[in-house]
Amino acid sequence: MPVTSAIETQILPLTFDTLLQDIGGATLSGCFQCQKCTSGCPIAGGADVKPHEIVRLAQLGARQELLSSRFIWECTSCGTCEARCPQGVNLPAAIDTLRRLSREGGFVADPAVAMFNDIFLDIVHHIGRVHELALMAAFKLRTRRFTQDVSKLPMMLRKGKFAFIPWLVPGRDERRRIFRRAREERKESS
Repeated sequence: MPVTSAIETQILPLTFDTLLQDIGGATLSGCFQCQKCTSGCPIAGGADVKPHEIVRLAQLGARQELLSSRFIWECTSCGTCEARCPQGVNLPAAIDTLRRLSREGGFVADPAVAMFNDIFLDIVHHIGRVHELALMAAFKLRTRRFTQDVSKLPMMLRKGKFAFIPWLVPGRDERRRIFRRAREERKESS
């Protein structure tokens, strides 16, 4: 196998997984497709692209498929994939980077999913945790999808899934600093 010279390395374009590593700190090259990430993922069953496929598509440079995937917006960033990975692949960091690149490139598969993500983060920013009732109310108002999923409301109310008054988490100033720092880092890396 020929060794690539330093000059050739500089001329060759960055692979997409290298780009994700440079931007988001996610090392994807160690993945050997064991699928442990997918088997532990709580949303992989209904996903258009599975977690292990995200890594493989990044390694293959399939930007269009990755950036237009619904999965990158539906991922909860629970960290199960990273915890189960024998290679320590930081898939949540890659997915965060993919979300940003998707939004910047106008590839968002369903704008409502990105909107849901924004509302979720805004509520966490202000309250310190998610408040489901506020989240759903804001989402329904912005998307104008008032009747979609309305049949699930009685069951959710019966199970106590919607608290009418949010429980405020202490540390509001610290949360603001964290969100401000994240915005600044995003601007710097752009």
